Amino acid sequence: MDSSPSASHVQRWAAFSSDPAGGNPAGVVLDADGMTDDEMLRVAADVGYSETAFVTRGDRSDASLRYFSPRAEVPFCGHATVATAAALAETNGGGDYAFATPVGRIDIRVDDTAAGRVISFTSVDPFVEELSEDALRRILEVLHLASADLAAAHAPALAFAGNRHPLLVLRSRTVFDRMIFDPAAARELMDAEAWAATIIVAWPETETEWHVRNVFPVGEISEDPATGAGAAALGGYLRETRAVTPPRRIRISQGSHVGRPSRLTVDIPAAGGIVVSGSAVRLPDPAVGG
Repeated sequence: MDSSPSASHVQRWAAFSSDPAGGNPAGVVLDADGMTDDEMLRVAADVGYSETAFVTRGDRSDASLRYFSPRAEVPFCGHATVATAAALAETNGGGDYAFATPVGRIDIRVDDTAAGRVISFTSVDPFVEELSEDALRRILEVLHLASADLAAAHAPALAFAGNRHPLLVLRSRTVFDRMIFDPAAARELMDAEAWAATIIVAWPETETEWHVRNVFPVGEISEDPATGAGAAALGGYLRETRAVTPPRRIRISQGSHVGRPSRLTVDIPAAGGIVVSGSAVRLPDPAVGG
C-alpha cells in the first residue's frame, strides 16, 4: 500500500466566514513531519485551493508552518494560518498559539465568544515601498484600469506584512465592481515581478469600511475570496501613509465577486504587527468515488 502523503490527509477549512459557502478555503496538514517540499507541493496541487498549510514540530506552540499554493511555496498566508489555528483549536481548545513561518514568528489568539470562535493573528512588522511607474503602468493594463480610476488620496504602493503586495485604491465602487482582468496576463506580470502573493485592489466605502479584491491567478483560481496577509498589508499601508490615526479598527468585505463573501477585521496599533481577525468553518471532506 502507498503510504506517501496525499490530499486525503488534509483537513479543509474556510477562513473568514462562519458559512461554508463563504470565506477562503484552505487545506491544513497537521502532521507534516517528514514531508519533502515536493510532497507538500504535490498535496497542495491535488487539493487545488489557493494555499495549503503544513504543520511540523509540535501542535500548540513552537510549531513550524509552511504554505504551498498549487504552483509554489508562499512565504506567508493569512487565511491558511487562521484555518490551521481553527484545526488545532478543534482538538486543543482556545488560547494562544504560535508558529515559526518563513517570514518570522506569527502569534495567534483563539477566543470563544458568545458570537462564536474568533481567530486573530498578528503579522510581522509591515512596511511600504514605492511602486515603480513601469510596474504601475503594467498593472493598470492587466486590470483594464486607467490612472483616472485611482483614488487621489491613496498613492499606489508595495505593501508588506509577510508578502509584498502591489496595492491600488480605486476612486469609486463602480470602478471597483467593473474591474476585469486576464488571469494569464496577471500571472505573467506577477511572476516577472516576483510577487508571490496577491495584487490588492481596494475601495473605501467609509474610513473604516473597506471593500477589497485580491488578484491571484493560480490553478483554477483567479481571484482570492479572503486574504489575511493582504488585509494586514492594507492595515500597514494605511498606518504608514497616515491615512488613519492608530489605534484604528477597519473591516474588510471581500469575496462577493467570486461568490464566496468574507469578512475580515483589521486592528491597526500605533506600532508593530497588524492584527487580523475572523471566523473559520470546517468544510466536508471530498467524497471518495468508487
